[in-house]
Amino acid sequence: MSDSLLRTPDPIPDVDGAAVPVRKRPKPGERRVQILQALATMLEQPGAERITTAALAARLEVSEAALYRHFASKAQMFEGLIEFIEQSVFTLVNQITERDSTGSVQAAKLVAMLLQFAEKNPGMTRVMVGDALVFENERLQQRMNQFFDKIEATLKQSLRAGADADASATPSADAQVKASMLTSFVVGRLQRFARSGFRRLPSEHLDASLAHML
Repeated sequence: MSDSLLRTPDPIPDVDGAAVPVRKRPKPGERRVQILQALATMLEQPGAERITTAALAARLEVSEAALYRHFASKAQMFEGLIEFIEQSVFTLVNQITERDSTGSVQAAKLVAMLLQFAEKNPGMTRVMVGDALVFENERLQQRMNQFFDKIEATLKQSLRAGADADASATPSADAQVKASMLTSFVVGRLQRFARSGFRRLPSEHLDASLAHML
């Protein structure tokens, strides 16, 4: 998530001519983005415990009431992060499926893209694998489950076309097995990344791993 909206306000002089810092009122929608940025940053801290709205408000130096002017609940804040994940990932998915040939090559690029996204967004990784959602509303985890179901379906579609081209006797079954295996591989790598304090990178030995699976 871009931090281009986080600006340092200019000071104004007081009656004695000394500069007095003043906060500019955020533009419409700007504070909402700042809240999501702060939440994502807090999730990037290895071993971070459950994030409370009090801690989030303290980080932003605002009141908890100020947070609730932009989000009705903390669940809505996490939904904002999930929307960012969905939009970012599926935009890239569409680019890959439209640009690259179907089959194993396309599937490998989809897997690599997911793991690279996680490396660049460690806080989002904790949302993707559910670590950050354990004590939150159940619908958030269900939404992430649906995210990975959609990823698996996309992989199956790519691999099914490749199985057809290879004249497989059971193209649908072959594609389903491989798509399930690749999705489990992605989830496992993301979980290891999050639970190692972001030390074990998801892309570790990626090419060799994909070569064995595909």
